[in-house]
Amino acid sequence: MLFKKAGKFQVSGAARSVFVTAPFLIEPRFVERVWGWDDLHPWYDRKAGEQPIGEVWLTGDDCKVASGPLAGGLLKDVFKDAPEAMLGKGAPSADSPLLIKVIFAREKLSVQVHPDDRLAKKYGQPRGKTECWYALAAEPFAQVALGLKPDATTGSVKAGIEDGTLEQSLAMVPVRAGDMIYVDAGTVHAIWPGSVLLETQQNCDITYRLYDYGRGRELHIEKSLEAMRLMTSARKIHPVALADRTILVDADYFRVERIPVEVSRSSSTLPSEGEKVVGLSYLFAVEGSGRITSPSFGAVNLPQRGIVAVPAVSPVFAIQDLGGLDLIRISPRWPERA
Repeated sequence: MLFKKAGKFQVSGAARSVFVTAPFLIEPRFVERVWGWDDLHPWYDRKAGEQPIGEVWLTGDDCKVASGPLAGGLLKDVFKDAPEAMLGKGAPSADSPLLIKVIFAREKLSVQVHPDDRLAKKYGQPRGKTECWYALAAEPFAQVALGLKPDATTGSVKAGIEDGTLEQSLAMVPVRAGDMIYVDAGTVHAIWPGSVLLETQQNCDITYRLYDYGRGRELHIEKSLEAMRLMTSARKIHPVALADRTILVDADYFRVERIPVEVSRSSSTLPSEGEKVVGLSYLFAVEGSGRITSPSFGAVNLPQRGIVAVPAVSPVFAIQDLGGLDLIRISPRWPERA
């Protein structure tokens, strides 16, 4: 039911599931990081306060709904109150499955590793963290650390942590705009300055730091060594161009694809031909802007660098290109079904 509070009508938890049908815009959340930028222009109209901004969370649990009947509510509450409407039937968890964010690194991030599902659950967390990075922009000599060199051993990693030479064991990968890099759990990695990355990951913020350049933050050496694997599947992913889209990555936990929009495109064409279960998806505007329209709900504007959630039960709609729209579609995957 609707109730009035502080002069505004809000939607109670019991009624949210009724309203979670139409796509809705999500308000970004700006997260401070010691290695971040002081000014996010021209990407976002935002300057840092006392601490730099390193991450813009697009689908974080505490991000706010920015359009529609649930505007002002938290994203995590939408999933809590209407999991089937958001995710579709058969999802293994009612939680929001993906954390999508933009990374702005002015300095090197820590050398780190993320646990897989098994290890995360061992330490009381619901899931691990496999992720991918899509380079929105990159300077000529941008690079990231992706895994360990072939001759690295657990012993050499330990020694590198102790004597400050861990970087010598890291495999460096150049980054260019448009690159997609897959980083499965257990991969030792580090993001370096020089690129702006769209990160899609399991909805988990667990990071085990092996080395942090003397910043004084907590290290997690024992857990890092337990989580890391000397060989992983981390790599650059070559895009697969199809007639109606380009698949950037299709992995256990997520699928990321570029969707061309020529003037207008029906939502019925957004799922791929081989997509077995059509559920939740997100639409992110890399460049340009768009508008989502339907006879069933009011128009939803998609601004540049904005993201719209499309619930599993969404009515049919059209996505319109308002000028220069470069559209990314991101959807969760359930490896338990494999």
